[in-house]
Amino acid sequence: MAFTAPAMVLFLVFTVLPVAGAFGLSFTTYDVLTPPSWAGLANYGRLLEDDTFFTTLKNILYYCAMFVPAMIAISLVLALALSRRLPGMAIFRTVYFIPVVTSPVAAATVWAWMLNSHYGPINEVLGYFGIPGPAWVGDGSTAMVSIVIVTLWQGVGSNMLIYLAGLQNVPAHLYEAAALDGAGRWRTFLHITWPSLRTTTFFVTTLSLIGAFQLFDQAYVMTKGGPGNTTLTPVYQIYETGFNRLQMGYASAQAFTLFIIIVAVTVINMRVNRDQVPE
Repeated sequence: MAFTAPAMVLFLVFTVLPVAGAFGLSFTTYDVLTPPSWAGLANYGRLLEDDTFFTTLKNILYYCAMFVPAMIAISLVLALALSRRLPGMAIFRTVYFIPVVTSPVAAATVWAWMLNSHYGPINEVLGYFGIPGPAWVGDGSTAMVSIVIVTLWQGVGSNMLIYLAGLQNVPAHLYEAAALDGAGRWRTFLHITWPSLRTTTFFVTTLSLIGAFQLFDQAYVMTKGGPGNTTLTPVYQIYETGFNRLQMGYASAQAFTLFIIIVAVTVINMRVNRDQVPE
């Protein structure tokens, strides 16, 4: 597809130039109030000694370890359930997709109320069954789990649709052959459905990883990075550094370092799955 001249101009103005400008700022000391001064690689050297930055990376890896597998499993199960030709399936697909178009800030605000340890309805329901509800966002051991629950609720609908599209591309004659051979549902899934969805799973995994490393809204609204920095994410730290401390040069260095990490994780994911994904 050839780009028109206006499209190229818009791409340069709104994408290339801002990225180039931010990359240039990463080599400066800039506080918005005074002109930037050249700092060389000082900002990147500072990152190597920033314990908080490495804490954010540890937090986001912990988040990925919970979020990505759960996202794949729940999306696939929902897609399998909603792929059946039964009355009302379109309604259920719409219901599961509604959270995707919900504002992340609004959704996180509602969930923060629901997970409140004192008056939240979730702990009220647990207490009705005699189960003491945790502090959720107020406890370091459950705060990240709370964020995972919210992000899963909001993101599972889009990946469910991707899996639904993948299921429609599985040849029907494979299922017919399996039925003739007497294969049950579990064997059919293991030997036909799952292998046929490798490309789809790779796509979902890649999108989920990239989205996970960009986590910000839910952590900002629900926990403010706490308690004790247990939910502080790289993007949250970039926001704090740039807009609260007015250290734009250092924030730009953090942003480009995060960009390199995301690219590296994506490449590793591609290489790990290269032999499993059909050409």
